[in-house]
Amino acid sequence: MATLLIHNAHTIATQDNARSELRDASIYIRDNTIAYIGSSEDLPAQALQADQVIDARQHLVTPGLVNTHHHMYQSLTRAIPSVQNAELFGWLRGLYPIWSGLTPDMVHVSTQVAMAELLLSGCTTSSDHLYIYPNGVRLDDSIEAARQIGMRFVATRGSMSVGQSQGGLPPDRVVENEAFILKDTQRVIEAFHDASFGAMTQVAVAPCSPFSVSRDLMRLSAELARTHQVRLHTHLAENDHDLAYSREKFGCTPTQYAQDLGWLGPDVWHAHCVKLDAEGISLFAATRTGVAHCPCSNMRLSSGIAPIRRMLDAGVAVGLGVDGSASNDAAHMVNEARQALLLARVGRAMQAPEERTLPSGERKTFFGCDLGPAEMTARDALHLATRGGAQVLGRTDIGHLAIGMCADLVLFDLNTLSFAGGAVHDPVGALLLCGSPHTDYAIVNGRVVVQQGELVTLELGPLLERHNSLAWQLAQSA
Repeated sequence: MATLLIHNAHTIATQDNARSELRDASIYIRDNTIAYIGSSEDLPAQALQADQVIDARQHLVTPGLVNTHHHMYQSLTRAIPSVQNAELFGWLRGLYPIWSGLTPDMVHVSTQVAMAELLLSGCTTSSDHLYIYPNGVRLDDSIEAARQIGMRFVATRGSMSVGQSQGGLPPDRVVENEAFILKDTQRVIEAFHDASFGAMTQVAVAPCSPFSVSRDLMRLSAELARTHQVRLHTHLAENDHDLAYSREKFGCTPTQYAQDLGWLGPDVWHAHCVKLDAEGISLFAATRTGVAHCPCSNMRLSSGIAPIRRMLDAGVAVGLGVDGSASNDAAHMVNEARQALLLARVGRAMQAPEERTLPSGERKTFFGCDLGPAEMTARDALHLATRGGAQVLGRTDIGHLAIGMCADLVLFDLNTLSFAGGAVHDPVGALLLCGSPHTDYAIVNGRVVVQQGELVTLELGPLLERHNSLAWQLAQSA
């Protein structure tokens, strides 16, 4: 049984129920779970004989960050000039023809590049929404890539079935037959989904969006997922065009559409939800439906500012998602959390005055800047990136550090330029406010995957060279 000791950590931000932060503390890992966390003085004797010891005196330790929404293949089409200034629908129309040239090798390589960027920025668990399957591409390509690099993975079998000829957004050549979609989704669930504690690979069912699949596919996908007890995921209420499409095609809001088709519940999480109204927030809270908040993508595509504080105050589970690299142009989890913090503060300042009922029953008018910077704190943002993400993905074995939890944790070197002048005051605050560029160590399931800032499971140089060659090839073939 392998053992690992994180010794004498400067600070451990546990993200437990009390959000405890420990100083001069240690974590002892036996096999793939945490066997001890607490004061270094109280370490069990056997911990000092661990197979590997990491001196963490200059490190901040946090739970591994959790990414709840991504399109990893899109790392091949970052910064494409023709769509740099487009909003969501125009951006998609510009990229669908390029993505139709994807191959299995491209999906495999781009998945590993996306995961390398995530791991090096402190993310140890990620979901991925692969919804386009041209030229023999299968979800298996992503799953194999994740196993090789060592990331905990929630692979979602996405789909598109309504092409332009049927009033949908994607070109007909990139949509699939619905019977085949359901059959292949069942195949990957049965082949790869692991429901056990500490699972490294899980599968979810994920039709792309209300504007790219039919009502029948949404309903049948939900039935399939619940038959196999896996989770459901899609995009919802991302921008004003999304709202207009739902009203025109379905005669209701996106939330009402989701409710009608059985797409609300504790086994469902939706990406974006920028335009979730008060009724939608109440429904999400009542049904325990989760949200993947993607602040960088929402800004990049000018989609708007999601009402995250209102969601959290209502009891909605919220995690963070870096979204597709082509709509974010980065997959940096600490930066995503930092942007969530900053954008919430800007969003609050832009809100119109509103009346609220206080716990005492008194009615009071709140103005947009009443909460000000307290709308989202650094520790709130870290919670979204860790425990919030775990809750959204339905995981009780990751997201915080405690005895018996999976050994997913990351170490940030406080003796670096980005922490200078910040870590001496507040290491946790400095991580989010100063935006540390990279993690020094990343441990996934008890295994060191990043060591002293270097990925150890794959050789990064040749991977990037291959990825860049394929990115150029893909764009030129469109």
